[in-house]
Amino acid sequence: MTPALRPLTSLRPVRLRLAPRRNGPQPIDGVWWPRSEDLTAELPLLIRALPHNWPQMAHATVNDTMWSAFPGRILIANHVIQLHRSTTRRTPHTICLVAPGKGRWDLLVIPPHTAAPEAQRLMATADTPEGPSRPDLFPERTLTP
Repeated sequence: MTPALRPLTSLRPVRLRLAPRRNGPQPIDGVWWPRSEDLTAELPLLIRALPHNWPQMAHATVNDTMWSAFPGRILIANHVIQLHRSTTRRTPHTICLVAPGKGRWDLLVIPPHTAAPEAQRLMATADTPEGPSRPDLFPERTLTP
């Protein structure tokens, strides 16, 4: 029996750090650093990397200017996730994952082309008391497309 070959991107770990749960609501639940600007390749890897106790996501809202392609929906593990464009310029570097009736999770998205030292600094903010939602996280130069 020949083992099935997997795409190279699936062999590398997803760069995701979730914030520890705190009392009360928190604006950002973690930090994700995708490897490319291809949402159709990156989102399935993210969804599969989420903790098993998280519910199945049905919607994802992203800033479509960050991604090379933006389909209206994507099939992940025989489940359709509806994709929505972010309507606010306030959160250009986030993805909002929604499981209707179960909850909402917001992740800071580090642009794929970010230099490793800067991305690692941003990933580390998930563990800080104020979390990864501070307004000064991204220098002004990375906010412009």
